[in-house]
Amino acid sequence: MTSPAATTRQRARTVATDAVRAHARDLVALSHSLHAEPETAMREHKSATKIALLAEDAGFDVARGVAGLPTAFVATHGSGELVVALCAEYDALPGIGHACGHNVNGAASVGAALGLAAVAERLGITVKLIGTPAEEDIGGKTLLLDAGVFDDVAAAFMVHAAPEDSVGASSLAVGAWDVSYTGKPAHAALAPWEGVNALDAITLAHTAVGLLRQQLPPGTLVHDVVFEAGHAVNVIPGTARARYELRARTTEDLARARHRVRACLDAAALATGAELDLTEHGADFADVRQDEFLTAAYTRAARSLGRDPVDRRGEVMASTDMGNVSHVLPALHPTIGYDTEGARHHTAPFARYGNSPGADRAVLDGAIALAHVGVELATDPAQRGRCLDLLTARRPASDGASRA
Repeated sequence: MTSPAATTRQRARTVATDAVRAHARDLVALSHSLHAEPETAMREHKSATKIALLAEDAGFDVARGVAGLPTAFVATHGSGELVVALCAEYDALPGIGHACGHNVNGAASVGAALGLAAVAERLGITVKLIGTPAEEDIGGKTLLLDAGVFDDVAAAFMVHAAPEDSVGASSLAVGAWDVSYTGKPAHAALAPWEGVNALDAITLAHTAVGLLRQQLPPGTLVHDVVFEAGHAVNVIPGTARARYELRARTTEDLARARHRVRACLDAAALATGAELDLTEHGADFADVRQDEFLTAAYTRAARSLGRDPVDRRGEVMASTDMGNVSHVLPALHPTIGYDTEGARHHTAPFARYGNSPGADRAVLDGAIALAHVGVELATDPAQRGRCLDLLTARRPASDGASRA
């Protein structure tokens, strides 16, 4: 005999699924529109507006420009004690557009929010669609987290576009520095000894970090790019600018890597006499901690849609600011797959498949699967209670002292 709770859950899944499918044309159109007009970090004005208008048309209350971020928004529906957040990404990469599939990610979160809104009252939930800009750069989720936007959220979900379906993976913690060396320009032929060569400093820094890589533990990576290193060949360069990005398996490993790389940068300044100026670029991203219950619920939901996610527990993806969210509250960040003919993230070929039939199916399947996770969480008394208890425990520290 089917229990009343199971009947309620199944009915809610059906209603949520039907709501997503009723908006299928709008969701696919949204994904295609985001893909056709890619906008980079903190410039996603059209993208954020497209999503906010769709949410408003569906009856959500929308607040724009939250946390002082012009391209962030929060759209809410319902008034239940269990607040479930769907994180919508929509920033693209410079020069190559949606080469990380954020048009798919964002549209799927919107669809899941619409599905859960259809059952919010009967399940006692509040649906919170959070527009999270600049994942590819300064980390909008981290800024929103620090601003208190997640303070009432019991659990947060999203899916990420990929060449395959997967669950359970972690990600690399990441942080970045903007680095500049200031020397002293001089005529390169008449009096080079009067100059302090900032190009030499940036070269020594690059070389020292390159040598350091041999001693870095597995999973710890350093990348750099030089933006400026002089302007005229007959002038000793007086300024040089670069960006260094560090990745590691955990936030603790990231801190250790920062210490080692900083020593290389300081050494270059000492050796050349140039002055080093170093500032953090955006927020550090923490490693993702996938919630076991949410992951299991998503796996069941994906399989009900004919998908078979690969279990990637113990493995790492690249990096995401969803990691910071996951250090504070139960979070879910699986990948939703479609055929890219071997193309990988952050390449122009990957971007070309972002509006393919497979990507369109990923939008709808991702939306339905996330909605089903929300339904299962809301109708499982033990898990609902767990998330609400964790929320209560967080509230005394809502000033941000305990955040990752």
